[in-house]
Parts: sequence; structure tokens; C-alpha cells
Amino acid sequence: MGLSAIGIELGSYVLVGGIFLLLLTGQPLAWVTGLVALIFTFGWFGGMALPLVTSRIFGFITEYSLVAIPMFILMAALLDRSGIARDLFRGMRILAGRLPGGVAVQTLIVAILMAAMSGVIGGEIVLLGILALPQMLRLGYDRNLSIGVVVAGGSLGTMMPPSIVLIIYGLVASVSIADLFVAAITPALLLLAFYIAYVLFICLRNPAMGPPMSREELAEESLGSALRAVAAPLFIVVVVLGSIYGGVASITEAAALGVSAVMLISLLRGELNLKMMQASLVHTLETCGMIIWIGIAAAVLVGVYNLMGGNRFVADAILAINAPPVVIILVMMLIL
Repeated sequence: MGLSAIGIELGSYVLVGGIFLLLLTGQPLAWVTGLVALIFTFGWFGGMALPLVTSRIFGFITEYSLVAIPMFILMAALLDRSGIARDLFRGMRILAGRLPGGVAVQTLIVAILMAAMSGVIGGEIVLLGILALPQMLRLGYDRNLSIGVVVAGGSLGTMMPPSIVLIIYGLVASVSIADLFVAAITPALLLLAFYIAYVLFICLRNPAMGPPMSREELAEESLGSALRAVAAPLFIVVVVLGSIYGGVASITEAAALGVSAVMLISLLRGELNLKMMQASLVHTLETCGMIIWIGIAAAVLVGVYNLMGGNRFVADAILAINAPPVVIILVMMLIL
């Protein structure tokens, strides 16, 4: 008796529960997702179901948009190893340092700019932790607020285009990546505004949570140097997002333009060298390997679940909820 005997409802619970249980073993997400997908492929459809897996893998890895992923990761790696992000953070001091909680606000703004430059999450959080966290703790910021700002700001990369998460989601769900980028920018900026409003509210109510910078430290930065530090990141953002939203380039072409812009700025700053390029390329290969395997496993799992009738089951279950539209949307968000 195959797994199909348990029915799609129980099968859905077993599938999701199996993924979470296997994740507790500490195995990589790609292996866990792929293993569950294979178990349900052969358990539900039998031994002749192998073409279901291979066709999904072939369809995923031959997507042209995948080329954008190594480009954005390479851009993030180059930014991490150049001084562009560090200069941006220092340059923002003159704009936000006078406010209670100003360094936290500055960190959030730098986070959204870095997300708009590269779309990579993990490296951004690490870089913010190196640049912003020590400075906030040195100024006497509340520890929980400081760590929360770094992690929350770093996670903006999941939404802010050009997000690699959105690219993978678009490929797996077979929806337009350009449309996802257009749809995501407003909630990303809203989330940034809510984070900033929360930090300002907390620190204005209790300045000890986030004291402003001293006049001596603010005097170290002039308005001219601050504007020069912000100019390069803004140029990269305009090149990447401007070319996408202006209809000049596709997602993949915009990624290549972004890499070219970062390399050009690093070269003009005298920071681009063979060692930096080698380290950036190795990091890109390692990260791409992980992301592509996760994408392959997810594509197989989605394909198999849809063939099991999972998409119809989820749709019928949501439609069966007799509730206002806003509740339906919340349920869909909970499932995601």
C-alpha cells in the first residue's frame, strides 16, 4: 500500500511534519526537503515516478533568471570586502547621530541601502554586526535593542528588491520575478518606517536606551565627506533598481550591471585586487551551491505536492473558511 492511501489531507500534515522533524536532526535544509520530496514521489506514485523528479529539476536549473543569483552574491561579496559599506555607515553619522537612537536609525537606513545593492541577507547581518553593533554598545545603547536592530535591519533583504529570496520564490512558484520586485518594495519601505518609528519612540521616551553621539564624534565627519560616502552606494542602487524599474534591463542584466558598478567603484577607490576578487568568487561559488540545492529540492517538493493534489486541497481549505477577506489573507500568510 502506497502513501496515497492516507489521503491528501493527512499526507499534507505528514509532509510538513516530516520536514520539521528532520530539520531537528541538524541536517541541511536542501537534503531534508529533497529527501521528503523523494519519499513522497515514490511512496505516492510508485517506482515509475522518477521522470517527475528529473523534469522538475531540469525545468528549474535551465531557468535563465538563475544567472542573477551568482551575480548578486558576487556583488555582496565585493561590497563586504571593499570599504564602501564601512564608509556609508560612517558617513550616515552626521545625518542621524544627533538624535536619541540615531545610530540605530542609521543602522536601519544602511541596512535597506545594502539590501537594495545586493539582495543577500546573511552577509548583510554579519557586516552590520561588525560595523554597527560595537558602536551602539560603546555608546551605551541597550543590548537587546542593539542586537534587535541589527537582525531586523538585516532581514529587510528578504523583501527589498533585488532579493534573492524573491528570485527563488518566483522560480519555484512560476510567477513573474519583476512583478514580485514591484510588489515587494512598498512593504519593505513600510517595514523600515515602522522599525525607525519604534526605535525613535523607545529612545525619545527613555534616552538611556539609545543616547545620541557626542559633539566630538560628530565633528569628525563633515557634510561633504558624508555626502561622498553616501554617493557610491546610491549610485549602485540607482544602477540596479533604476535599470529594472526603468525597463532598461532584465533582472539578470541588472545584476551584471550592479557587479560592474561595484567593481568600477572599488577600482577607483584603489581597493580592487586579485586577492579580493579570488576571495569574492570563492564565496560566491560556496553560497550558490547551497542556494541552488535548496531551490532544486523545493522545486521537486512543490511539483510532487501539486501532482498529489495539494494545491487543490489548500485552495479548497481556504475557500471553505467563512470569514472576511482580511482573515483569508492572514491565513494565507500563516501558511507561507
